[in-house]
Amino acid sequence: MYRFAPSPTADMRISDLQIALFNYICAKQSGAMFIVRMEDTDKEKNIESKDQEILDMLSIFGITYDSLYYQSDNFKYHLQFASSLMDKKKAFACFCTKEELQTEKYSGKCLHVSDEEILNNNLPFSIRIKKPDLDITFTDTIKGKLTFESDEVDSFVIMEQNKYPTYNFACATDDMLQGVKNIIRHEEHIFNTPKQEHIRKALGYNEEIKYTHIPKIQNTNDNESRVKWLLDQGYMPEAIINYLILLSYEAPSEIFTLADVISWFQFTNLSKTPKKFDINRLKLINREHIKLIEDVELSKRIGYSCASIGKLAKLYTSEVDTTAQIKVKVDLIFSQKKSDEYQEGLDKLKAIIKDAPFFENFDEFKKYLEEKSKIKGQKFLNLLKILFIGEESGPDLDDLYPLIKNYLQEIAR
Repeated sequence: MYRFAPSPTADMRISDLQIALFNYICAKQSGAMFIVRMEDTDKEKNIESKDQEILDMLSIFGITYDSLYYQSDNFKYHLQFASSLMDKKKAFACFCTKEELQTEKYSGKCLHVSDEEILNNNLPFSIRIKKPDLDITFTDTIKGKLTFESDEVDSFVIMEQNKYPTYNFACATDDMLQGVKNIIRHEEHIFNTPKQEHIRKALGYNEEIKYTHIPKIQNTNDNESRVKWLLDQGYMPEAIINYLILLSYEAPSEIFTLADVISWFQFTNLSKTPKKFDINRLKLINREHIKLIEDVELSKRIGYSCASIGKLAKLYTSEVDTTAQIKVKVDLIFSQKKSDEYQEGLDKLKAIIKDAPFFENFDEFKKYLEEKSKIKGQKFLNLLKILFIGEESGPDLDDLYPLIKNYLQEIAR
């Protein structure tokens, strides 16, 4: 089983999406279950409806899941596990103040408090797990065998004074409860892994979990790191997936789909070093995916519903990078044209087109307009450009006309 465990406390980041993708891909390849666990234990930081936004985002990227869990639903189990560890003397009550709890190294002052002292103490307490007797060793797919000394793990807090579980305790026990056997996450969590291994071992859980800690994407721009911002800018989900895989994987080609990745993905090709997010490379990849998408689908994504409009949109991939930019261009074609310099000529051409017969061929249509308007040369061509696309530069009219000939009355209104 694989899992993606987002927190509903902020917008989804590209690094989060990348982890979701890798887990989903591996689950699909192996036929294993893929679950989403919403880590909502921090009630003060949770943002209303952010969980649904995350789920909607996964859907946009074609990431489906077999089950959905909310970590808060397991609070009763977290308490039971913590109580069990205390009963077995593997955990203990800690009466340290908030200031003392924030120290990096625990002094051990509460380790030998007796049961009688605990019963007679009305102060709030957290629960700490005793540090392991032996070093913690596990194997990471990318980094190989890793060993953490007992003192590195230390006696850390598993339940806060408010009786809510800490991140590591909730995560470790939930993975145990849900039967997660493969954990793919960013390398920033690598120091959490020995703590989570220690928790499960202390609870008597000895099932092996395979770990892969991915180098995290390096970002400097806050907007570019947010998935919603990228989508709003017109970067297609297919292109974002493509680029996020490339950032951490030696792919056999530059342009590919999620289905392609599922067919050839191997852990051995994962990068061992972090890569910097490059918006310019994403732009190039986005252009290629705009060219690959079905014409009707592209038309729908920019607010239309016709294959011809999709073909028309693709004409702009030589000058713009995103569907949002293409939409501006296409909307301009269907807008009412005005020009301080050319208004008289525009009005004349509009009037002629209104009563003109239908022309299948662009040269015949152009000849008809020239003869009727008496406008010649470069001025005539400039007028046609402005009338058709709203500006004097853009796609070649010979390429454009076959795609807009059925909309001339609307365009020339």
